[in-house]
Amino acid sequence: MNLRPPFRVAGNYPVMTSRRNFIRQLGFMSAAMCVHSNLSAKDYSKKLKTIGLQLYSLRNEIGKDVRGVMQNVARAGYQDVEVYGYNTENKFWGLDPKQFSSLLKEFNLKSTSGHYGIDEVLRAEGNYEQLKQTIEAAHALNHTYITVPYLDEKIRKTADDYKKIAVKLNKAGELCKKAGLKLAYHNHAFEFQPMGNTSGYDVLLNECEPSLVDFELDLYWAVRAKADPVTLFSKHPGRFPLWHVKDMNRAKPEQNTEVGKGSIDFKAIMNASKTAGLKHLFVEQENFDIDPFVSIKESCNYIKANLL
Repeated sequence: MNLRPPFRVAGNYPVMTSRRNFIRQLGFMSAAMCVHSNLSAKDYSKKLKTIGLQLYSLRNEIGKDVRGVMQNVARAGYQDVEVYGYNTENKFWGLDPKQFSSLLKEFNLKSTSGHYGIDEVLRAEGNYEQLKQTIEAAHALNHTYITVPYLDEKIRKTADDYKKIAVKLNKAGELCKKAGLKLAYHNHAFEFQPMGNTSGYDVLLNECEPSLVDFELDLYWAVRAKADPVTLFSKHPGRFPLWHVKDMNRAKPEQNTEVGKGSIDFKAIMNASKTAGLKHLFVEQENFDIDPFVSIKESCNYIKANLL
């Protein structure tokens, strides 16, 4: 039998996958089908018990009153928060990880994931001090995931650059795994730009080991880059346990709006959540036309009523 690897899609660009990755994808697909065969897509999405918020959404408010912001996040209906911006000087908006963890518990919040810059790991081979400090903070907050939020433009100019990044992400993933954590990668739109017959996102998906690196798919940025999330899920089943859920303004697609008000078909995407391997979703909004706390509550209410 002449079995040839199928084509994959990077954005709107077909790409031939390698035989190794073809076989690996078949294995993932079989595993995903076995694990979830008794659940419909609708039932699977209902397994999600919590809705999270990426705190970057409230970046203009949180530094002024971190306690008040956490209280309002809980009142809006969220149970999980994804942190960002940790550094060794200011910690979490003036609170060290243990203090911030106590604050979360006060409002019955948890933190499954955090966006942490690990630029030192990605720029210089073998420099893991920054990652070790990040792991300590992640443990204090009882994270499951350390998520890489962004790649410096200087280190991602070619497909070979992305291959080098994947090697370093795998190594960082090994260290996270030894520490009882999982590394994840969060996308923007630039990863989907074509690079010859591939894209940066294709390279990362194919070169990052699934046992070491997960993916947090930012649905807004993927759709804005003309990539179809459902197609990504079917080509790489089980690789997307984390999602960023933010909607696209119908009149101004370069801007966000409350979930359910925009142009993204979240119901169709949620119907594929079983294939994606979704475990945690986080609302994120980068700009507001209404009060931010009203906005995040509207998004939470829509998700509860229509997607879960």
